[in-house]
Amino acid sequence: MTDRSENAERPNERAIALLVYFSGRVQGVGFRATAAALARDYPVTGWVKNLGDGRVQLLAEGPEGAVRAFLQDVRSRFRGDITEEQVETRQPSGGHTHFRVAR
Repeated sequence: MTDRSENAERPNERAIALLVYFSGRVQGVGFRATAAALARDYPVTGWVKNLGDGRVQLLAEGPEGAVRAFLQDVRSRFRGDITEEQVETRQPSGGHTHFRVAR
């Protein structure tokens, strides 16, 4: 089990936003619901949604350490299902109030 106290927001830690495309067996395995549940343990906002091509798209914003730790948790949970990942750096919008499953 990860010590989540390490992931608390640190003063002066810069905010980042990462847009991630996950490929593999990522639809129909509870990926979106699990990612949303995992996000509650971190000070991150954003969304996760299925794409028509079989991938899952996820946007995570927040303190850099928290975003990276959250994504590592997602990767660990679905390590047998994710075959490829594409990560794009985005400008944090600050416009999200929580992490949600998007439709």
